[in-house]
Amino acid sequence: MSNISFSGLGSGLDIGGLVTALVDAERTPKTNRLDFKEAQLQARLSAFGTVKGSLSSLQSTVNQLKSSSSFQSVDANSDDTDIFTAVASSNASAGKYQIKVDTLAQAHSLSSSGFIDAKSVIGTGTLTFSFGTLNGGSFTTNADKPTKGVVIDSSNNSLEGIRDAVNAANIGVTAAVINTGSADGIPYKLVFTSDDTGAANSLKVTVAEEGGSPTNTDTSGLSQIAYDPEAGVGSGQNLSEINTAQDADIAINGLQVFRASNTITDVIEGITLDLKKVSAGQGIALNVSTNEALAKNNVNAFIAEYNSLLEIVNQVSNYDAESEQSGILIGDSAIRSIVSRLRNEITNEVKSIVGDYKSLASIGIQTERDGSLTLDSDKYKNALDKGINVIEKLFSVSGTINDNDISYVSSRSDTQPGSYAVNISQLATQGTVTGATFSYSGSIVIDGNNDTFSVQIDGVQSATITLTQGSYTGAELALQMQSLINSDDTLKDKGSSAFVKFNTDNTFSISSDTYGSASKISIGAVGSNTLSTLGLSVGAGVIGVDVGGTINGQPAIGSGQFLTAGGVANGLKLEITGGTLGDRGFLDFSRGVADSLSSVITDILGSSSSLKAKIDGLENGIDNITDQREQLNRRVAAIEERIRSQFVALDGLLNRLNSTGSFLQSQLDSLPTIGSKK
Repeated sequence: MSNISFSGLGSGLDIGGLVTALVDAERTPKTNRLDFKEAQLQARLSAFGTVKGSLSSLQSTVNQLKSSSSFQSVDANSDDTDIFTAVASSNASAGKYQIKVDTLAQAHSLSSSGFIDAKSVIGTGTLTFSFGTLNGGSFTTNADKPTKGVVIDSSNNSLEGIRDAVNAANIGVTAAVINTGSADGIPYKLVFTSDDTGAANSLKVTVAEEGGSPTNTDTSGLSQIAYDPEAGVGSGQNLSEINTAQDADIAINGLQVFRASNTITDVIEGITLDLKKVSAGQGIALNVSTNEALAKNNVNAFIAEYNSLLEIVNQVSNYDAESEQSGILIGDSAIRSIVSRLRNEITNEVKSIVGDYKSLASIGIQTERDGSLTLDSDKYKNALDKGINVIEKLFSVSGTINDNDISYVSSRSDTQPGSYAVNISQLATQGTVTGATFSYSGSIVIDGNNDTFSVQIDGVQSATITLTQGSYTGAELALQMQSLINSDDTLKDKGSSAFVKFNTDNTFSISSDTYGSASKISIGAVGSNTLSTLGLSVGAGVIGVDVGGTINGQPAIGSGQFLTAGGVANGLKLEITGGTLGDRGFLDFSRGVADSLSSVITDILGSSSSLKAKIDGLENGIDNITDQREQLNRRVAAIEERIRSQFVALDGLLNRLNSTGSFLQSQLDSLPTIGSKK
């Protein structure tokens, strides 16, 4: 559109005003129609968007109800949290216990004699830290914790230097220099403390000095900080014991239990106890109970989300008789379909469930006349009294079988509900190396001829593994081998680990912790070192096998201990941890209301749904209006240009007519008047 305005210089006409008025007369009705149409489309698009957002919110709530964790919650409450606290996991069972804390677990702590200051020079050599159990004057090595050494040289031979070197070595010992403030002029002491509590984590500190005492046990040089509990005071037992290493000693319902830590996870299944202090002979009550409020809160959250969606649908699609206003989506087929499909799922029975509780109505979730949901608390409580599993099974995806060695793991979206027979033809095994029987009289000597080896577990190669030289029972050596293998950095990084056992037939076996055809292990020697004295030889062991069997009479795919079905039960995944071969009963697989609702909502929100088609159509309509506006602007600009040129031409014509008129008038004015004399 031109920005130049002509006012009719020749004619005196207001050409700009006339053109603007004519163009507006052409533009305004069409613009108003487009604005109105766009507002309608935007309003409908916004309404569909609000419904879509509410559907997504409902699906998020529904998806939580698909998991058993939304129903199975257990609380553990101590009657005196100053004595102990307790935390329950989902696999804990309800029960009541009396717990008496007689002794807290404690870490072993040793102190040197006093020194003038923290920079006092001690000596050089190697400190060797061992962990084990003190029994009277004897020390038994802890096979799970390998011996570690720390080199002390001229750069770190002071109290502070030794402290820093030990801490930097990260060997399970914390060193500290303490200023006791004593008035004897030698207030600084070096303290070693085991990082782990428990009687089996007592410390033994031996010294190999450089250029010092030939015995490495006197009270000069680095030997000043030796501590051999089997030696005499001043002759190798040169540190003082500050705190003895001890286990926690507790009684649970009268049964005495010892544990190395004050955090106890393996006494009551699913319960973690955190011991705080001794209970002075009194038993403290621990109550473990099912948290019924969790399930009810989640059910109420579902009801609230559904009702919120229904309220939004009513706002956009119903007629309000009081205000005589219709919702922007009244009569829309997509909205009617959404409501109909959701109501069907909510009122339907879960046919794969056996028993009385197979619908939402059966547990008290009622549909009111307006379509909203309410919860009948009495009816819900009656269902809950039958067990939380009644509520859980109605909502979630579940698989149950009366076999402690078989558990449901997962399924696929197309796994059909049903009762499926399970038959096991082969149990999964671990990859294992088993040595030959060797002569064993109660002790095994590890020396420079048999102290190193390497292993490969599930395809991951370890570094060289070095056993601590000494004399061991078969069980003690097996524990040390296992500890060293599982401490290898490369194996740990890849998640590979092993179990080592000394068998009753005097053989060692080393097994991968994994199961199945990918489970394998082999032993390698290092240099001239040989493990033949242990009955072990270089080479690969027996590779593990996968579990085998059928589900619903059809061959299932085994992978480790997991068996996955095909056919009607396609994707049904079970874990088989043991038991007998042959028929193992029936697994009942069901899809609860939450799962079916989630599937319906996924379909409603899907790329081929009518809701998506409606939204796409509205967005295309809005884009089309934008195109129409651009076309209108181009057409109006052309009209303006045409009208303006016509008015300019008219102005020129009028100007010429005016000029002609003026000329004629002047000519007439110059003619003599009739009857006049010159």
